[in-house]
Amino acid sequence: MSVDVRIATPADAASACDVLRRSILECCVEDHHNDAAILSAWLGNKTEETVTAWFSSPSNYSLVATLRDEVAGVGLLTRKGKIALCYVAPQLRFTGIGKALVQALEAQAIAWGLSTMQVASTLTAQAFYRRNGYAPIRETESCFGIEATLFSKKLEGDASAVKRAQYGSCNCSHTS
Repeated sequence: MSVDVRIATPADAASACDVLRRSILECCVEDHHNDAAILSAWLGNKTEETVTAWFSSPSNYSLVATLRDEVAGVGLLTRKGKIALCYVAPQLRFTGIGKALVQALEAQAIAWGLSTMQVASTLTAQAFYRRNGYAPIRETESCFGIEATLFSKKLEGDASAVKRAQYGSCNCSHTS
């Protein structure tokens, strides 16, 4: 499987929005329990217009992972070192796409001079973040009303070391 990780563009917004919505609906049932109010709040800003704005904002570093030219995953890092999005198409979970996205976000954080990253993880994603070196800090609640755990990771090395580690072990490519 050859996955490309690249900067997201506004042209990716519709496909990225589909991945976000499907991932939340299908993979995060443990978090939303099919509660209509939670789903409405969580999915409310997952529109093509909003995703386009996120991808266009200079405050964000937005990525898509593509497989055969189709969006397979979405990642977004804020300038403060917060992973705001890391979602993979449901049928492609556990294939390394999420890991490739997180490693590319980490490389950018290092390039920005950040020493740590944080993410408010769903219950569904906690094992993923632990496997990728993130440690739980405290329990919290998301803005859409689900339980979450704030995770943090201290970044080490320089951006080239992170990129070598990431791209030396898979077929991913990264364009900045």
